[in-house]
Amino acid sequence: MNILLKRVLDRLVRTGNLKVTGPKGSAVVFGDGSGEPVHMHIKTAHAERAITFDPMLAVPEAYMDGELDILEGGVLGVMRIAFQNMGSGGIDATWSKAIEGLRHAFRRLQQINTASRSRRNVQRHYDLSGDLYRLFLDEDMQYSCAYFEQPDMTLDEAQAAKKRHIAAKLRLKAGQTVLDIGSGWGGLGLYLAKAFEVDVQGVTLSTEQHGVATDRAHAQGLESRVHFELKDYRELNERFDRIVSVGMFEHVGVNHYRTFFDKSATLLKPDGVMLLHTIGRSGVPWATSAFIRKYIFPGGYIPSLSEVMPAIEKSGLVVTDVEILRLHYADTLKHWG
Repeated sequence: MNILLKRVLDRLVRTGNLKVTGPKGSAVVFGDGSGEPVHMHIKTAHAERAITFDPMLAVPEAYMDGELDILEGGVLGVMRIAFQNMGSGGIDATWSKAIEGLRHAFRRLQQINTASRSRRNVQRHYDLSGDLYRLFLDEDMQYSCAYFEQPDMTLDEAQAAKKRHIAAKLRLKAGQTVLDIGSGWGGLGLYLAKAFEVDVQGVTLSTEQHGVATDRAHAQGLESRVHFELKDYRELNERFDRIVSVGMFEHVGVNHYRTFFDKSATLLKPDGVMLLHTIGRSGVPWATSAFIRKYIFPGGYIPSLSEVMPAIEKSGLVVTDVEILRLHYADTLKHWG
């Protein structure tokens, strides 16, 4: 292992039990020895150099490219050590901290999510085959945090509980109109229409999701109550009794928070209710993971509450309820894995 990488890992990994074997076969142990052991093997000099200068991006890239193996502890073990030592942006290694600091400084440039760019970003992730998502999602294809009312719930049960929980907060009445921003594969809109006799308009930028959702509406005989459109929410002009958005706000981008809530305010009737369900960051504002931004969610950003609230207040909307489902997504991911 080169001396620079050893210094980086010495400063980066203070807790945990991490063994790293370098390309030449020498192994070094980092951390205080606590917790389950994790053993990584960096197989090439190329990967070793890349990890030295940008570990947050280069480690997952090397793993994908077959230049890094996890011999003990698995991917979850590596992630556990990473988050134990770095938390919400609290990076100790000077070099890594400088790189992540630059990413934070330029995060607004990375999130100029115009309507056309938003479509491209969505197509890159969500226009993969629906069959791929059926491999790990619940039967209703809910691609967001489930709600585990009981710890022994199945994924299907927890996703059904999530939909009930959302509906309860919306306080729906028969005959009301509901806008679903980022309607996904249609499960939530179809559930609300069927269970509460409301009229739902869903909007999505994903051609694949729009096709699946529309087919499902026809198959369930709900096409007169639920209508899905391939449209950006910024193009809408109608007013609705209720607005719900689940798992879409992460794609808005910090530059567009004011636009999102200002538009939502104009789309919501004066006595209406809006529910926003999103992933959030528990610490201070920070940059999106370089790997996630590059390969998973281009243009995406996980906000801190402090970044969202000012935009809501300026839009004229009134916050009456905030609920943090802190561990439910971890349980959801375990089922997806």
